Amino acid sequence: MTQKTDASPHAKGSPHVGLFVTCLVDVYRPSVGFAALALLERAGCRVSVPDEQTCCGQPAWNTGDRATTRRMAERLIAQYEGFDYIVLPSASCAGMVKDYPEVFKGDAAWLARAQAVSEKTWELTSFLTDVMAFEGIEAAYDGVAAYHDSCTGLRKFKIREQPRALLSKVAGLEVRNLSEPEECCGFGGTFCVKFGDISSRMVSDKADDIMGTGADTLLAGEVGCLLNMAGRLKRVGSPIKVRHVAEVLAGMTADAPPIGDGEG
Repeated sequence: MTQKTDASPHAKGSPHVGLFVTCLVDVYRPSVGFAALALLERAGCRVSVPDEQTCCGQPAWNTGDRATTRRMAERLIAQYEGFDYIVLPSASCAGMVKDYPEVFKGDAAWLARAQAVSEKTWELTSFLTDVMAFEGIEAAYDGVAAYHDSCTGLRKFKIREQPRALLSKVAGLEVRNLSEPEECCGFGGTFCVKFGDISSRMVSDKADDIMGTGADTLLAGEVGCLLNMAGRLKRVGSPIKVRHVAEVLAGMTADAPPIGDGEG
């Protein structure tokens, strides 16, 4: 994703947001980054995207590589501690940044910096709703969407009503809940690698639940979950389109094919 710095036309007193794009968005779904940027600017924020951002360190942390995690965390903290807020279109990556104080236990200087960054880190839909009270959604999407609540978003951040409140303002869109919305899709970062058979069964059950809603579109706020579910839906021959919630909210679904379709 190309860097964009302080591009918002809003007043100088607007909150300055550092957008952390995330690895999966950068590599697999850049349109999500551009949609997040558009939404933040429409909400009245000045937005910067540091062009040297890399990874939040979550894969290293989950596999026990504490030294690599610390290096990545130090890099992110140094790049983002000057912003009013740090916003990510992913609750799992935001959750890792929230946990940075755990990474720096015993190091007073870095612990204080990690705590400060942790406290101003938000997932995108939560930030738009809970901080900015944003109601300026002007998008339209003709369809019925099933919404998947990611594990980290639901449990760590209590994100459930926020994306639905925003989606309720999208003209032409009906949102349906899954019958078992708290069940994991089976991705779970490195979980799907360590426990492949269990992960496959979980995503198979999730795909059945999605198809059972009668929806033509699947929405969620995590690219990792979406890639996992899109792969399963495609393997069973489902025509359900898969998209990140930010793309629909920003009215940018024409900018990229559904996930798992063509280049998406």
